[in-house]
Amino acid sequence: MEISKIISVFLFLFPAFLLAQEVEQLPWQQRDRKDMKPLDYEYVREADVMWSKNIWRMIDTRQKMNQPFAYPQKPLIQIIHEAAKRGDLAVYDPVVENADQFKKVMRQQEVIHIGVKDDTTFQTNVMDGETEEQVIIHNELSWDKIKKFRIKEVWFFDDKLSAMRVRILAIAPVMEDYDANGNYRGDMTMYWVPYASLREILAKEEVFNPQNDWQHYSWEDLFEMRKFESYVYKESNVHDRTISEYASGVDAQLESDRVKQNIFEMEHDLWEY
Repeated sequence: MEISKIISVFLFLFPAFLLAQEVEQLPWQQRDRKDMKPLDYEYVREADVMWSKNIWRMIDTRQKMNQPFAYPQKPLIQIIHEAAKRGDLAVYDPVVENADQFKKVMRQQEVIHIGVKDDTTFQTNVMDGETEEQVIIHNELSWDKIKKFRIKEVWFFDDKLSAMRVRILAIAPVMEDYDANGNYRGDMTMYWVPYASLREILAKEEVFNPQNDWQHYSWEDLFEMRKFESYVYKESNVHDRTISEYASGVDAQLESDRVKQNIFEMEHDLWEY
């Protein structure tokens, strides 16, 4: 009698065992990125730096080359923001002066409430079907509101290698801001993240490759290989102005292109034959 009970229980649970098994999606074993770490940067002596310039760029996720930034399964903003909310990543207040120099660390509660809005609505009472009662709907941050990322980087000429090099210093997600009526009010920088502390997190997260499903690389690889499209919106200057403060329209685009061209020309001028 006991044996028949055991068999019946096993037959009842057997479909659950099948569901619990991992379904093989590919005929080969994929690498696990949980233990991946970024490669250490080469040491750069200050004496070997002949020239340097801080550059600020804007990445627009709506551009074709930047589509992986908005990959719906796990976009970049989700990786950064969830790490910040857990306290695994220190982020810096974007409102203070020289925010991209990491002046003020944001508290965890401040980060959690970014983009969170409570809307009030009225619903019919299910008990009597007539009475309307006030209900508060808690809306979390929607990833599709983040369509831009600011990047601060330093370009420098390494005399030891006789080459122009670049290092990303910080990243800032930019959120679309709307009023209570749903009218677009402009872009709002959420916070600044030091890239050095973000690299290890990005190295563990895989990015979608539109050209090849087999060739996998991480978000850290994407930034280091510079597989993104961007435009310059500021270079270091005595007045600390962005390009939009002294140029607009086509002139602003030409100024952005001029900054990029100057970097390439500087590399040629400093080359040692």
